[in-house]
Amino acid sequence: SPRCCLSLQEVGPTMVGDEHSDPSLMSFLGATKRHMLGNHFWEYYVNDAPRVVLNKLESCGYRVVSMTGVGQTLVWCLHKE
Repeated sequence: SPRCCLSLQEVGPTMVGDEHSDPSLMSFLGATKRHMLGNHFWEYYVNDAPRVVLNKLESCGYRVVSMTGVGQTLVWCLHKE
């Protein structure tokens, strides 16, 4: 099942999920659930840098499939077999 990580900066915070994300995986990542003013959805984030999050996800069997930049945001798509 694919997962995406978003980062507004290279040092954090790192967005790691939405309201439909696996709660046990979000707990493993140490993520906090929040609702940002103006958004119609909840998101999970961590204060860790993306490289720390990606290393944790790799230890769970996720692999980076692609990466792109969207303005000031970096997006990584991962897959777990």
